[in-house]
Amino acid sequence: MRTYRKEVGWVQKHAVETALDGLPYGPENPDTGRVGKVPLPEGISKKRLTRDVVMLSWPSLLELILSQLTTFVDQIMVGRIPGEMGVVGLAAVGLTSSPKFTLMTAIMALNVGATAVIARSRGQQNRERANQVFRHALLLNLILSALLMGVGIWGAEWMVRFMGPEISEVTIHTATDYLRIQFYGLIPLCLAFTITAALRGVGNTRIPMLYNTAANAINVVFNYLLIYGKLGFPALDVVGASIATVIGQTVAFVIALVVVLRKKSYLYLSFREKFSFDRTILGNIVQVGLPAMVEQVLMRIGIIIYARTVSALGDLKFATHQVLMSIQSFSWMLGQAFATAATTLTGQCLGKRRTDMAVIYLNRTRALSCWASLVLMALILILRKGIVGLFTTDEAVIAMGAEIMFLIALSLPIQTDSFVISGGLRGAGDTRFTAMSTLVTVLIIRSLLATLLVTVLGWELWGAWIALLADLMIRAGMIHLRYRSGVWKGREEMKQRGGPKGVAPCLSCAMYTILVYYNVRKKFHEKEHDYGSQSIFFP
Repeated sequence: MRTYRKEVGWVQKHAVETALDGLPYGPENPDTGRVGKVPLPEGISKKRLTRDVVMLSWPSLLELILSQLTTFVDQIMVGRIPGEMGVVGLAAVGLTSSPKFTLMTAIMALNVGATAVIARSRGQQNRERANQVFRHALLLNLILSALLMGVGIWGAEWMVRFMGPEISEVTIHTATDYLRIQFYGLIPLCLAFTITAALRGVGNTRIPMLYNTAANAINVVFNYLLIYGKLGFPALDVVGASIATVIGQTVAFVIALVVVLRKKSYLYLSFREKFSFDRTILGNIVQVGLPAMVEQVLMRIGIIIYARTVSALGDLKFATHQVLMSIQSFSWMLGQAFATAATTLTGQCLGKRRTDMAVIYLNRTRALSCWASLVLMALILILRKGIVGLFTTDEAVIAMGAEIMFLIALSLPIQTDSFVISGGLRGAGDTRFTAMSTLVTVLIIRSLLATLLVTVLGWELWGAWIALLADLMIRAGMIHLRYRSGVWKGREEMKQRGGPKGVAPCLSCAMYTILVYYNVRKKFHEKEHDYGSQSIFFP
């Protein structure tokens, strides 16, 4: 009894205590049927549920806001570099995002698996196993990030040229320098991501908020010093922004490492303890992480095809597109923060075999996120023109950006709900379905529809954003149906050998989509060459 109380006290001190901690374990065979109305257990109130969700989500929200504000400041500082270098810098930074995160898909996938498995271990009150999973994930990501760093440094220029075939040589060279510097800082970035994912799995979202906030502040300071050459530092323009980002990321990793090296931490990393790979733990991580990796690969392939389609419109419109993407990312942070809470709570509930509490927490999280998204939607509708104006003084860009932002605002409540449900599915380990939905929407609908509307029909930036919103709406509907089915409640950690079913068909469909995309572009350019500016449908 004394040992049990000591363990509970440890959890209360170093992780968020939730209503789940005071409930008994669920039955050996919990309900896995369709999601319906679930009564609250005795002693559990809506007020307590709201407290649990808010305590887990507000640090993530603040962290995301500060991180995105740092990205905004980066873009604003780069965009206000004197002369043509401002527009060149915005386009260059935009070209580097997809290649960098495409290489990081395996890292992010392992982090998804680690978060889900650690959350279940936390629900089972098995601290030792949570630490074993954490060490496995950290070592795997160290090896992977070192390999990816070498690939990225070697292939940086090719990646940039692939992303922007119609972009000017000045922008290509600027983007290559920026991306290569980013890859030099890949190892500390990936390891910091892994520590953050593990801490969130045990419900500790405040510590990541603190060290990421410190890193963002350092990033902004060095942006000012290195972009414009202040206080004796050299004026490095876009290269200075990249160096500042790497410095901030390295600081975040150092602080995160100090946190997990403390023996009082729930997740504790010791270099003195013997370590050996456990096939069962690796299998559990891969069971959740492999479909997540497929999802990320498919998403990045779709984003790359989409970005190549938009980049063909030229530097100015591509820079406008990047501004709108940054604003949209800012609006998504609300859903991502609540999704973090959903992932943690769902994983812990299923670890304790409380599928009823998993549904209750998800529904409460969805309700809170819905009200918050409606408020944010109203603010965007009112302030959309001024928000775009922060990035540029070009009246045409501001007018078009404000119009497109109207569509972004209207879709926000649906997208926020989609993020929350997706977070819950990942916490349950149901990552295979999210991979399939990504295949259908991002890779097929968004990519091919954008090619049709932008390249073939000539709708330019409007066509690109109509394709993007079509993708988001259809994916939201698919994820909602999956949640209502209740299948995710029966997902268990990996017991069988081999990878998840459906991976090979997903990759085959991805290759087919890429072939269709390039065939359409090739045929269109052949027709355009033969008929000049005439439409291939209306000669």
